Amino acid sequence: MAHVAALVHRVRGLAPTLLVLAALTGLVLCTTPLPLGGQLTVFALVWIAVMVLRRIPGRFPTLTMMALSLLMTLRYIWWRATETLDLATPMEVTIGYLLFAAEAYTWLVLILGYVQTAWPLSRRPKPMPADPAQWPTVDVYIPTYNEPLSVVQPTVYAARSLDWPSGKLNIYLLDDGRRPQMQAFAEQAGVHYLTRNDNRHAKAGNINHALSVTQGDYIAIFDCDHIPTRSFLQMTMGEFIADPRCAMVQTPHHFFSPDPFERNFDTFRRVPNEGSLFYGLIQDGNDLWNAAFFCGSCAVIKRAPLAEIGGIAVETVTEDAHTALKLHRRGYNTAYLRTVQAAGLATESLASHIGQRIRWARGMAQIFRIDNPLLGKGLKLFQRLCYSNAMLHFFYGIPRLIFLTMPLAYLVFGMHVINTSAAMIAAYVLPYLVIANITNSRIQGKYRHSFWAEVYESVLAWYIVLPTTMAFINPRLGKFNVTAKGGRIEDDYLDWTISKPYLLLLGLNVAGLGMGVGRLLMGTTTEPGTVVMNMVWATVNLLMLGAAIGVAKEARQVRVSHRIPMRVPATLLLPDGTTLACKTENYSLGGLGLLLPIDVALGEGERVGVCLSRGAREYHFAATVARNVNRHLGVRMQDLSPEAETQLIQCTFGRADAWIDWLDDQPRDAPLRGLKEVIEMGYQGFLRLYDAAIDMLEAALVRRRTRQS
Repeated sequence: MAHVAALVHRVRGLAPTLLVLAALTGLVLCTTPLPLGGQLTVFALVWIAVMVLRRIPGRFPTLTMMALSLLMTLRYIWWRATETLDLATPMEVTIGYLLFAAEAYTWLVLILGYVQTAWPLSRRPKPMPADPAQWPTVDVYIPTYNEPLSVVQPTVYAARSLDWPSGKLNIYLLDDGRRPQMQAFAEQAGVHYLTRNDNRHAKAGNINHALSVTQGDYIAIFDCDHIPTRSFLQMTMGEFIADPRCAMVQTPHHFFSPDPFERNFDTFRRVPNEGSLFYGLIQDGNDLWNAAFFCGSCAVIKRAPLAEIGGIAVETVTEDAHTALKLHRRGYNTAYLRTVQAAGLATESLASHIGQRIRWARGMAQIFRIDNPLLGKGLKLFQRLCYSNAMLHFFYGIPRLIFLTMPLAYLVFGMHVINTSAAMIAAYVLPYLVIANITNSRIQGKYRHSFWAEVYESVLAWYIVLPTTMAFINPRLGKFNVTAKGGRIEDDYLDWTISKPYLLLLGLNVAGLGMGVGRLLMGTTTEPGTVVMNMVWATVNLLMLGAAIGVAKEARQVRVSHRIPMRVPATLLLPDGTTLACKTENYSLGGLGLLLPIDVALGEGERVGVCLSRGAREYHFAATVARNVNRHLGVRMQDLSPEAETQLIQCTFGRADAWIDWLDDQPRDAPLRGLKEVIEMGYQGFLRLYDAAIDMLEAALVRRRTRQS
């Protein structure tokens, strides 16, 4: 044992030397120029290595893949900076350096992303004291402004059902809309109603007003459409007991309705949505560095630290992340629990989705401008990096637009913006892109499929460029906008207004492709490889823009209430007084789907009863038959009393295990399958554009005939 201890001590002593040697080796590998054949050989060796590593489970193979990806990235960066920027004309210099700057942004985000996601913490809930008398007091805030009562009711009922001592729990409906209907509902539901005379600072001001008139030790905050499970407080509050310096615990934002991408392309529960990467991986990675931040809902904040920083931040429109940044600057800790403990409604239309993202982008740019995490006191290095990457993410608008238009520089104007041959570009850029894609697929595969990030950015890039730029120049510009929830898409339609920038970019890339084809067919080029390379680039752009147009084709929403799978025992009470044991298939705010063991003659509109259990207690609900097909029975719950509605929420949305399998049924990413998905989306987008154009033309002809007659 003494020999082993001595060996360990010697290795530890050599650690600094080994790190220096590794850094020097990496520097040599990244900066050594190679001819075309040598660079392709390096690519082949690294590709074989990552293809083997991606099949080996564990953290070490993932870290090794990251290291190899960084090697290929740094080789490409060095080559781009030293071999390709000797450009001939002032215009080529200008355009070439714009492209280089856009690429530099992607390199920075890639490297910071690896830092964020290298080792997700996967924190587990801490236990509460055995004696509930020792548990602290909690105020539950449910802010609302203009949302319909049907959206707010389930959240309030679920909050009433939280497993917490009743004498230590107070629920507050914070109504910035000052609506008598909402006040009457709060009184009927047995919760506190708070309002104020103005709407200053929007949601942040609403919460800060409530802070001034309530006394709970902790504040649990839920957007009015986020329905908490009964276990929310018992899952989150133990962290505060275990760590007295913990000021905030955040849980995921999960959505039981499809967002515009999922609904319009029918990928709901088949492909991870836009938020899955952040709540499934990035926040967990931030948590390792004590950089998990507040997301505005589904979180608990300790009152004393919040009062110390002056309440919820009001200087920016992303008050949540800014509040967490202030807490971290004061030396407080935060925690992230990846277990879903609440679920809400996603944005219904692409227009509202874009509006929400514009607010996020503008707010992050504001924070980056007025309270930059790289500057100032109180943050550790990796906290600064995690916050900076979160904010830099929303500056992708300009780089993405550069990538979507750059092929035109050569195809239309004949400008050389990268001074090298097409073969050398391919030899350096392909290793960087391919290895990074395979590595990210390994890291993110459960939470985002390959090439979907490019689709999301292509959809949003045009719309976030101006807000982020203006917020960076003048962070006081702009105002808070509320994201509409609870609406319904009545008919299929292409949103031509939203699609205008996509159509413009689409037309430009089509023109570029046409010019490229002309150059090849007419033999007017001495660089056919460069023409082909730029045509391939333009074709990729067309796929992304086609997908963007496809998302803008809003699909009709058949149901107001969204069905959520649930398999639990139930009892059906038939009209003749007999009972039938069965199982639930799904539930919604409006009813239940039941799977019957035998055929039962029940017609639409017949009255039945359904019994569901919550622990040892059983609840009875009156219902009417909505459909009965092949032992699949759908029932609607109508005219339920407030107490019965609360019980139904407890048995469905409020169950402790309601969202425990939220990722289990989604397939992991395979890069080629992700590419196939995006190609199909682009193709569908072009078909939808064609159909919408024909419909618009036919409608115009009908209007013309009508006027003539």
